[in-house]
Amino acid sequence: MIKEAILYEKVNERVRCSVCNRRCSIPEGRRGFCLTRENRNGKLYSLIYAAVSSAAVDPIEKKPLFHFYPGSFVYSLGTVGCNFRCKHCQNWNISQAVIDEAYTEDIPPEEAIETTKRYNCRSIAWTYNEPTIWLEYTLDCAKLAHKDNIKTVYVTNGYMTEETLELLSPLLDAANIDLKGMTDEFYKTVCSAKLQPVLDSIKWMHDEGIHIEVTNLIIPGYNDSEDELRALVRFMVDEVGVEVPLHFTRFYPHYKMQHLPPTPTETLLKAREIALEEGMRYVYVGNVPGLSEENTYCYNCGELLVQRYGFQINRLNLKKGRCPSCNAKIDIII
Repeated sequence: MIKEAILYEKVNERVRCSVCNRRCSIPEGRRGFCLTRENRNGKLYSLIYAAVSSAAVDPIEKKPLFHFYPGSFVYSLGTVGCNFRCKHCQNWNISQAVIDEAYTEDIPPEEAIETTKRYNCRSIAWTYNEPTIWLEYTLDCAKLAHKDNIKTVYVTNGYMTEETLELLSPLLDAANIDLKGMTDEFYKTVCSAKLQPVLDSIKWMHDEGIHIEVTNLIIPGYNDSEDELRALVRFMVDEVGVEVPLHFTRFYPHYKMQHLPPTPTETLLKAREIALEEGMRYVYVGNVPGLSEENTYCYNCGELLVQRYGFQINRLNLKKGRCPSCNAKIDIII
């Protein structure tokens, strides 16, 4: 479904998109970097409004969001396209697809919300590919969701502009943001992007009161040095907040990085150790099911609060949002 885009301006014979930090200047008849926005006679159109490539009812832990209504379900929707070109993308078959060649189904916002309610989902998420490029659709869905007390979630690379964040923040309840590395070289080489806009988005969302959790996929030989891991943790401690859940997740060979080995578990555990040493309260190891490091513990006394196995909650041990042992206030929404 085609719809006129928002957040763009005419500049001579071109249009400049202001949805993401690429701010593409698009000539007549051409598309932006994400391949989902096209200049037609001096107007910018989204080519993917309501075009859904993937839909599922997921555990909220799969996003991953461990501190946002744990044990609940979320209706997850994805489309096609992306404003990054990550060489390790697990969903490259949709993120690098073009709408002209991909199979999609039109799901209008009203239908998306009705499906969310039908399956008793606590929230709706835009995920699988980058939701920022789906802005018009996600905003329309979010407005309807809030009328029915349904929570809203982005799983995002964090490359949105300030203008997008201003529109989005009143309607977005939670986000998991991929902080892929801590150097411009990594972002340029692996993602064809820049670091600073992502850091800015993380701080903006946190300051706006959106529940955020941050994920760092550790890729052997690329972003796994102790210096880089410590830099990421120091950013979280100094500029975001020690209460924000931090997920270090295991890389598996995908797409254009199939020559690399999976992340050693020892590397993930070392990253977690660094984060805890620096004062982060909730640090998780992901993509390695069965580790105790996917559980939530009280930052004050060490009591086991939420026991997980993969995406399943086996034990929820909280008393009105507090630790039942020491009464510490736990930064978790239940």
